[in-house]
Amino acid sequence: MKLNIVPARTGALWVKLGVQTFARQPLALAGLFFMFLSVMSVASLLPWIGNALALAILPGATLGLMAATREASKGKFPMPSILVSAFRAGRQRARAMLVLGVLYAMGFLLVLGISALVDGGSFAQLYLAGGTLTREMILAPEFQYAMWVAMGLYLPLSLLFWHAPALVHWHGISPVKSLFFSLVACMKNFWAFTVFGLVWLAVFMTVGLVIAVLAGSLGSPGLLASIMFPAAMLMAAMFFTSIYFTFRDSFVAPEAEGDTP
Repeated sequence: MKLNIVPARTGALWVKLGVQTFARQPLALAGLFFMFLSVMSVASLLPWIGNALALAILPGATLGLMAATREASKGKFPMPSILVSAFRAGRQRARAMLVLGVLYAMGFLLVLGISALVDGGSFAQLYLAGGTLTREMILAPEFQYAMWVAMGLYLPLSLLFWHAPALVHWHGISPVKSLFFSLVACMKNFWAFTVFGLVWLAVFMTVGLVIAVLAGSLGSPGLLASIMFPAAMLMAAMFFTSIYFTFRDSFVAPEAEGDTP
């Protein structure tokens, strides 16, 4: 395995490949994404340990979506069982993925714990226990500070785990080393990931604007609400599809992967 440094324009290519691959197998990839959301939602409903369990299985479930994208990019139809492929690659790989999940859950809960020091736990409680986000809550300075602190701390956490599941599953890297390699790869390809994020932001905003203009021109505000949510879900599915290509092009191991970046 060798780190591959890509130009900034590759970030836009990742978005394009994600959309194109999703278009090849829209029903399969959309269905797997909704299964992914369902598993996370059901796990979070368990008393006491629900949210922590959902966080712990997130890396493995994300790897399942990446594996599905890999199959779709080869012209194959990804079956539902591929969503749990992270836990079917042998006992050692499954154990490593579980360790990675525990580390992610601990890191995320630590981020929420630090944010609780700012606003007394209102933001963290809203995420963990649910509830209604009121106007007064949004306008509260402490809540806003906690939100920005959580977002600022989650960024490095996401970089640590961006490539980690794939490194553990496809390269057999230990969980701790995979975090290091993931962070290094993201930082070395900083501009490509910046373009990747900006292009996806532009895509989401453009789709939202088009739907809003369409609903306004038809004089049907209800149409906006009925279309916006499923459109956002499909866009999120395309985003997760594109994640695989950020990994594929960031590491070179054609003899092991069978893929040439």
